[in-house]
Amino acid sequence: MPTRLASCSCGRLTATVSGEPLRISICHCLACQRRTGSVFGQQARFRREDVVLAGASTEFVRVGDDGGPVRFHFCPACGATVWYVVDDMPEFIAIPVGAFADPGFPAPTVSVYEERKHGWVQPPPEAEHIP
Repeated sequence: MPTRLASCSCGRLTATVSGEPLRISICHCLACQRRTGSVFGQQARFRREDVVLAGASTEFVRVGDDGGPVRFHFCPACGATVWYVVDDMPEFIAIPVGAFADPGFPAPTVSVYEERKHGWVQPPPEAEHIP
């Protein structure tokens, strides 16, 4: 069973995961664009029991497009988001793929909010595409 380490930029906040992600997605919503400073956010979803969190985090709560709260945990020292939880799905922890700093991380299988996608972005053709 593979083990992966996700970390903030300064290394004070980490998430160690065991096993493969249940879902890898890219999100083109405007909130993810703002949160990441990029044109989309990419995240991997894991079962909570497969994740070990370490370090102090600051929480930012925002309401998602579907109306439910999402709790983002970021490092109070460097500001990087390392994990988050959707209140409606407390059994899962989502981790931004970039926090793994692993170019070999598997490709996304789902692409959501594609109506807000930048025109030049091309998600993997075999991914599920959700407008």
